[in-house]
Amino acid sequence: MSKPEFFATPGYGETQLTNMHYNQAVRIGDRVETSGQGGWDDDWNFPEALEDEIVQAFDNVERTLAQAGATWRDVISVDSYHVPASTDSIGEAHNRVMVEQFRKRMGDRAPIWTELGVTALGAPKMRVEIRVTAVVGHDGWPARLRPVDVAG
Repeated sequence: MSKPEFFATPGYGETQLTNMHYNQAVRIGDRVETSGQGGWDDDWNFPEALEDEIVQAFDNVERTLAQAGATWRDVISVDSYHVPASTDSIGEAHNRVMVEQFRKRMGDRAPIWTELGVTALGAPKMRVEIRVTAVVGHDGWPARLRPVDVAG
């Protein structure tokens, strides 16, 4: 069994490691797990618009994966946590932007996804958190599901 390697994303991840005593990702062999990534910037500011917060959370997942040698093209599983605007569903705005980002970053390949509505997340004003599992270096995807290159 490979030894776990832990990674703190430069900027916000280093702050969290110092202040909250946790890392942003762990890699064991070809498997990478991230902690939940929110839509914050390096100074812990959140965008006003929900759409911008979700896109920033995806960007932060990307930054964190890169530290561990992975990309969105390696992602096989996504768990997302949402503070809904209403009590009866997470809402169209959350779902629309999440799906747009999946398609943009992973092309035709679709991961498994668990989406949960929650009453609060780890920081004030935080409305979304995304954690992923990736498997690096898999050339064995069926042709129709092979990862795509996405220009960022």
